[in-house]
Amino acid sequence: MSRPDFEKLGNKKRGFKVTERELVGHIPTIALTPVVDGRTGAYEPNQEQTWAMVKRVYDLITENVTLPDGTPVRVVVAPEMVYGPRTGALAQEYYTTQGVSANIWISRSWSYSDELMSVAMGIGSSEWHQAAYGLNQTDRPGAVWLKAFTAAMDEKKRPIFSIYNPDLEDEKSIPPLCAEKLLRFARCAAAAAEVRGKNYLSVGSVSMGIIGSDVRRNIMQNYLGMGTVSYDMVGLKGRLDNGLYDHEEFEKAFKFMKKKFKYDFSYGSHGRKRPMPSDELLGTSIKMTMIVRDLMVGNPRLADKALGKKYGFKADVEFAQGFNAIAAGTQGQRQWTDLYPNFDMAESLLNSSFDWNGFRAPNIVATENDSKNAIGMLFASLLSGMPQLFSDIRTNWTPESIKSATGVDVSKIAGNGLIDKRNSGSGALDYALDVIKLVKGGKKMTIQEVAAAIRASKTLQKELMDKAIKGTTYTGADLVYFPGDGLSSNYRTPGNIPMTSYRYNVVGDNLTCSVVEGKTVQLPKRVADHISKCTNESWPETYWVPRNMTSYEYMSKIGPNHDGNSFGLIGADMITLNAMLRVPVDMHNIDKKDIFRPTIWDRFGGDDFRACAELGPLYG
Repeated sequence: MSRPDFEKLGNKKRGFKVTERELVGHIPTIALTPVVDGRTGAYEPNQEQTWAMVKRVYDLITENVTLPDGTPVRVVVAPEMVYGPRTGALAQEYYTTQGVSANIWISRSWSYSDELMSVAMGIGSSEWHQAAYGLNQTDRPGAVWLKAFTAAMDEKKRPIFSIYNPDLEDEKSIPPLCAEKLLRFARCAAAAAEVRGKNYLSVGSVSMGIIGSDVRRNIMQNYLGMGTVSYDMVGLKGRLDNGLYDHEEFEKAFKFMKKKFKYDFSYGSHGRKRPMPSDELLGTSIKMTMIVRDLMVGNPRLADKALGKKYGFKADVEFAQGFNAIAAGTQGQRQWTDLYPNFDMAESLLNSSFDWNGFRAPNIVATENDSKNAIGMLFASLLSGMPQLFSDIRTNWTPESIKSATGVDVSKIAGNGLIDKRNSGSGALDYALDVIKLVKGGKKMTIQEVAAAIRASKTLQKELMDKAIKGTTYTGADLVYFPGDGLSSNYRTPGNIPMTSYRYNVVGDNLTCSVVEGKTVQLPKRVADHISKCTNESWPETYWVPRNMTSYEYMSKIGPNHDGNSFGLIGADMITLNAMLRVPVDMHNIDKKDIFRPTIWDRFGGDDFRACAELGPLYG
């Protein structure tokens, strides 16, 4: 190892290091470790087919698992098959150079596990996510090895996911059930790895006494491996006042927003004069959007002295860096919004899949700095590849109450009631349309396949943007709620879209999660208009019914006043991911056959709370 040139380092000028991705961090990397019986005469007949099995798993994951920006998850393979402590150590040595955070053991035959290979300690740290895939055949009992191996892991309290097919395999392809579990493990392990080492950015503090706004640093660290950063809102005001943003991008953004979107400044004034002229309000809202994004991921143009001189701001390399925040929240109410425009436009645009720069991955930003909801939005986005909808669990409407209020019977479309989901104007603009319908055959695809199809097609991206823009009107804020004004996105989400709702909760020093699948409903216009007038006509509207559960039961059992929502049915993925993080799920409606957790859960009778309590938080 060569000695660093400390003299050169000591004289080096600092700058903004441009990275391949906006967020700095290693791309989630999954290892595939083939294992085999090392006895001469047993090793050789299995060699070729074991590697063929590994190849099938490699192709499956690399072709199907990506991050929301389209970056493929990395997959690396052991340098040779593992059949003892030394070959296991060689694999471990290689994996440490590759930034591996999850591992899948693969075998088609019996092989010595804990006794010979010391594998339960030899490969990966206790924070790695582990799975094992054993071939279910009679002549080569990979499933027998699998049971012996998972028992060894359970005894050492090292959670491991077990994958094998109920029917005998032909070794020509991966059976659908095994493929589903392999992909679920890979998606969830990648999501856990992507958040680790990044930050949650708290812009401001607690909003209106909402407990979700209380950013719990130790919980973020112990359960998610995330850091937290607090940024006082006076800093945001300072950037506005001193012009610390990209002025050229602002001009581009203003022209785009002014030309593309519809605006209505007539709502919510209550006879008062609006605090700002309409163009100034739009411009300030756009600047706030850019500044929150810059705080999250940085902006090298803020360190450019020539640009600073040209546009009258003081270029500063420190301010350009951002906070490497994978999620954020804005306090808003009330100390800010009593005086200045709200963050509705900023949150609606950042959470969407596009802006004036075109189609992109969403930036996760929670309304009212609800960091617990941000956690769910972050994970659901990573699992689905889609933008997320932040909403109030505004009102539970039963068919009886709707008929009493409007005279319309909705029992055929919402027999168990519905939840009115809206929250000021911060909703991601993608929810103004049914994005699944954009893709030919999308209704038969997984939500990850739909997301991949949109990312791969400029035509679909343009169609998404055009329909979201057409379906959205930005209205002036209700000045009773927001005396400093603001611009709220208003749209009505179409019906019959599969949608998963979720919420992370804190109980003492423990984190729990609720996850419920359902679908949106298309209400008769008379009914939707009435509900809208009862709440707030300028806010985005999404009407949702849970599956096999009344809306009253959902509203009664869900934790706080906010939840997150994702296109698609991702409840099973959420349960698997929470098991990886040791977060118990306190409420769900997922079919038992779809629940995939480590084998050690069976040793606790399948009790999620007992297993998580025994293991403790992943990083705690």
